[in-house]
Amino acid sequence: MAKHYEDREYMKASLGRGGMSAHVLWFLGLLFALLGIIADVANTSLGLSATSWFLLAIVIMLASITFFMGWMVSWYLRTVDKK
Repeated sequence: MAKHYEDREYMKASLGRGGMSAHVLWFLGLLFALLGIIADVANTSLGLSATSWFLLAIVIMLASITFFMGWMVSWYLRTVDKK
């Protein structure tokens, strides 16, 4: 994992992959939150209880933060090297 942050060229090249992973996780978290809201309003279980959907959404959105941080570092390295 340290190679990922030590190799600047690899970090700049991974800008697209990190951003895509972050956005996929973020929208997946939003989908889980919506499923939790729907399950709570309908007072039913959509495979999981409403609380479980909300907790799953929180965990997925927190996981996406790590990908967003890598994406931000990649973006920073790409813009700094252009100057």
